[in-house]
Amino acid sequence: MPRASMAGNGPPAPAACPEPLPRSVFKKFLLMLMSLLMSLYVFYCLAERCPSLPGPLLAAAPEQAAGGGGRLEPGSPSLASCPPAARRKRPKQQRRRPDVPGRGAGSGGGGEPPGTLALLLGEGSKRLPQAIIVGVKKGGTRALLEFLRVHPDVRAAGAEPHFFDRGYERGFGWYRELMPRTLDGQITMEKTPSYFVTKEAPARISAMSKGTKLIVVVRDPVTRAISDYTQTLSKKPDIPTFESLTFKNRTTGLIDTSWSAIQIGIYAKHLENWLLYFPIGQILFVSGERLISDPAGELGRVQDFLGLKRIITDKHFYFNKTKGFPCLKKAEGSSKPHCLGKTKGRTHPSIDREVVQRLREFYRPFNMKFYQMTGHDFGWD
Repeated sequence: MPRASMAGNGPPAPAACPEPLPRSVFKKFLLMLMSLLMSLYVFYCLAERCPSLPGPLLAAAPEQAAGGGGRLEPGSPSLASCPPAARRKRPKQQRRRPDVPGRGAGSGGGGEPPGTLALLLGEGSKRLPQAIIVGVKKGGTRALLEFLRVHPDVRAAGAEPHFFDRGYERGFGWYRELMPRTLDGQITMEKTPSYFVTKEAPARISAMSKGTKLIVVVRDPVTRAISDYTQTLSKKPDIPTFESLTFKNRTTGLIDTSWSAIQIGIYAKHLENWLLYFPIGQILFVSGERLISDPAGELGRVQDFLGLKRIITDKHFYFNKTKGFPCLKKAEGSSKPHCLGKTKGRTHPSIDREVVQRLREFYRPFNMKFYQMTGHDFGWD
C-alpha cells in the first residue's frame, strides 16, 4: 500500500491552540473588574453604615440633614462587621466632642456643612434639645427659628412639639423622637411660644436639664396683642371687636387681664415663674422689633448665646418692602430667597387710639419691671 494512503488512516492531527487575548484587552478587563469591586465595597460600607468613610465623601453634600457624629444606633451593625479598611479614624477636623453646643462646623463663614451624607444614611442620634425658644406668641419666634436654621450647627424640630404644656405625660422618649438627628457638636432646638405662659413649663424643662438654654422673643405688648387678635380674626371673622375684648368695663377703663391676648404681654409676671428654676443669665431676650430692623445684629447675639460661630450675617438677609420684614436670600437647603408665609405680616385692623393709649398705660409698670429684671430697655414707652 502506498505510504500516503497509510498516513491518511493514522490518528487526527491535534487542534490548533487559540491565540491569547491581547494584553491591552486583558488590562481593560482587569480595570473594569477592580472598579466594580471598589463600587461594591463602597456600597457595602454605606449599607452597613461604616462609621468612618473618607472625609470628602461625608463632607460633599449640602446642608439639609439632622443626624449625629457617627454613633452606632441600637440595632445597627457593630464596628467589627465592617471591613478593616473602613474602620480608619475620621480625619481630625471631623472628630468632635459629643454634646458640646457650639463646637461646630463653622470654620469658613457659611460653606456647605459636613456630614450630610451620614445624616441621610441615618447616622447620628436624636437628642433632647439643648436650647428652646419658649416664647412669646406673635413676638417673632418663627422668624428667629427660620433664620437660625441657616446655621450649619443648628438643627430644629419642624412643628411646635408642645411637649411641656400639652404632651408631658407622653414622656421624654416620645419627645426625643420628635427631634431631628444631629451630628456631634450640633445643637438640637425646638420652639413652642406657649411655654412662656405655661406655669408648669419651667419646672418640667428644668427636670429635663437644668442647663437648657432658653430664648424669649419679646415685642411691644400692645402691638403683640393686636397681632394676636388679628391672627384669631383671620380664623374666626365673627369674634367681637378688639375694643370689646380688651375691657371688662369700657366706661371705667378696666382691662380684662383674663383675655390671653392681654395676659401674654405681662412679661414680668411670667418671667418671675421662670426665675424660680433658671438664672437670668441662662435666658436670652430677643427684641422682636430689632429682629425686623436689624436681623443680623440680633442673630449675632443669639449665636453668641448658643456658643456658635457668627456665620449668619448681613449677607443672609434682604428687606421685603411688601411684607415689611426681612427675608432670607437663601433658605436652609435652598438657593432661592425665602420669606415667611402668608400668615406672617398680616395687616392689622384699625384700633381706636384711646384704646391703644389705655393699653400703653396699663402695660407701662409691667414693662418697667421687665426692663429691670432683664437689664435691658426695649423702648416700648
